[in-house]
Amino acid sequence: MSPARALDPKLFDETMVGVALFAGPEPRLVYVNAAHIRMLGPRTVGLPARDAFPEPGAAEFLTVLDEVIATGRPRQLTDTRTPEPELPYLARYFLYSCTPVTLPDDVAGVLVVAMDNTAGTIALQRYEALVSAVSQMVWVMHSDGSMEEIVPGWQALTGEPWHGQADQGWFEHIHPRDRDRLVEAWRTAAAQTRPGVFHGTFRVRVADGSYRHMATRCAPIIRDGRAEEWIAATVDVERTWRADLGDRLVARVAEVSGGSLREAFAALTEVVVPELADACLILLLARDSWPLPENATVTVRRVASTTRQDLPAPPALRGQSITVTDTVREVLEARAARTFEVPPGGPVPPGLVPTVTEEWLTNSGANSLTLIPLVVDDLVLGYAATSTNGDTPAPAPADVERLREVLHQAQRPIRMVLELQQARRTALRLQRAHLTRLPLVAGASLAARYEPASSVTEIGGDWYDAIVHPDGTLGLDIGDVAGHDLTAAAAMGQMRSMLRGLAWNRGPDSTPATVLAMLDDAAEGLDVAPFTTVVHAHLQRRRAGTWLMTWSNAGHPPPLLIPARDRPRFLTGDRADPPLCVAPGVARTTHTHTLTEGDTVLYYTDGLIETPTAALDDGQRRLASAAQRHRDENLPDLLRHLQDLSDDRDDTAMIAFRAGPAD
Repeated sequence: MSPARALDPKLFDETMVGVALFAGPEPRLVYVNAAHIRMLGPRTVGLPARDAFPEPGAAEFLTVLDEVIATGRPRQLTDTRTPEPELPYLARYFLYSCTPVTLPDDVAGVLVVAMDNTAGTIALQRYEALVSAVSQMVWVMHSDGSMEEIVPGWQALTGEPWHGQADQGWFEHIHPRDRDRLVEAWRTAAAQTRPGVFHGTFRVRVADGSYRHMATRCAPIIRDGRAEEWIAATVDVERTWRADLGDRLVARVAEVSGGSLREAFAALTEVVVPELADACLILLLARDSWPLPENATVTVRRVASTTRQDLPAPPALRGQSITVTDTVREVLEARAARTFEVPPGGPVPPGLVPTVTEEWLTNSGANSLTLIPLVVDDLVLGYAATSTNGDTPAPAPADVERLREVLHQAQRPIRMVLELQQARRTALRLQRAHLTRLPLVAGASLAARYEPASSVTEIGGDWYDAIVHPDGTLGLDIGDVAGHDLTAAAAMGQMRSMLRGLAWNRGPDSTPATVLAMLDDAAEGLDVAPFTTVVHAHLQRRRAGTWLMTWSNAGHPPPLLIPARDRPRFLTGDRADPPLCVAPGVARTTHTHTLTEGDTVLYYTDGLIETPTAALDDGQRRLASAAQRHRDENLPDLLRHLQDLSDDRDDTAMIAFRAGPAD
């Protein structure tokens, strides 16, 4: 190489990085710039490298220098210098780049560029210490798909060594149900023009064979507008995930805690699937079957089930009772979960679930079936049966324990449902005890119907009543006490009994308005009920087959007249009177109307026409229209069709009177 193209050391006099030049095979130091002296101290030019760098820590540097001269290939190395051994926090970190060059007179040499990397090294050390404290793993994915673990954790988690490629065993540890979703999310993130932070939660198979939830956040390293690498931190979020799932389970079951036990368990299965199983069904013991009798047949009935969306639909709930077998008895009495293996193609172990469910499990490729007793306080209600299907792995013991723990968290809202159901049964018994057996009425027909609300919290305020006075006058009542609990049911019983007693005692000569005024006064004085609506009516048979109807309405929905030969209309009367227990002493009104043969009068409570999304007038129009369509049917069938108008949110009571032929 000509001297004109040889390296001129003066080029480096003013550079910010430290530069040293070595020449010859020995080699000797022939140049250092001011920056090098500031970083590493003064050096004597002209000395062999080993004499110019006599400090013990320079041994590796000198070895690399010889290697560059011998091979002609550049090298890099790092160096740490500590001024005092007892003061490690004062250490400085350097990066040396050693490159072969040609000096004047075609002398072979080595250019050494020294950079002080103390700030960057300390920042990296602090970062690694931080992520080691808060993360399970930190790793980098390069553009070629290779993966490098920075903060180890994979082997401790899974029991297997780290794989440098996603397709070399690493991906096999991801739960089969999470793989496609994870890959799709990753591809979407990587394909963006300006990639952002990717984050996802997925299950990883750990050393004991169970799965734990992990969360990963990957940030792109952008070079020239492209994501050349991704750096990721992966943490174990199993405990947080369980807590969140438990909260969701309790909240979901609590949403329907005003409904039936079937609704509550249906909500529970919807949370379990697909988070914890591919299918979940609930089988409950017959009432009062716990503890299990020794020498009697006990049955369980399937009340709810949910399956993974891509599996066949579960069988209908009809005919889903089975006898408790010895195996199921052992599970229930031990109060311990148990998993049964299902061989490919079946069969499912017999006697664990109904036959139609066994067939479904076989057809849907079940590979395991797990029974978990459902316990509330000290009462075993039945059991949950969960399955894994297709390529979903059978649960490891830790997976089963997780499922048991999550189901256990539903105890509180399920207990609430049980308590409400007990209160509901008590209220309904009280309610039905006050629903009068209808009397026979010459020259007329009577029918009545009572339907409790579908919700276990909506109990007991509606009633109907009918009495026949000695002179043949028929007294009819329809009423509703405010409230939907056991207190309302008790108040209803008192109001009904007081009205019945007053009506009988005052007789048909006393107007309905007088009777209601007396009832209002008694209820207010005795503090029986806070708010009650009621219609009290007298129906007296006249000559030629007509009936005189007199009634008083205390804030109740008006009776519906369904004439034999005209359109239905509501009997609103001349004036609207207030409900009972709100304005004691108010003058009440008696209204009159004459019924002819075939005319029908319907008395009803507001649960028949009220809905949360429609006005009361809309409900009345629907009632009149339905009555018009079914007017020619007998009274029981008429009431059955009208009951279809109710949305079952509130209990309903109806009593209907139809004038008969003149004879």
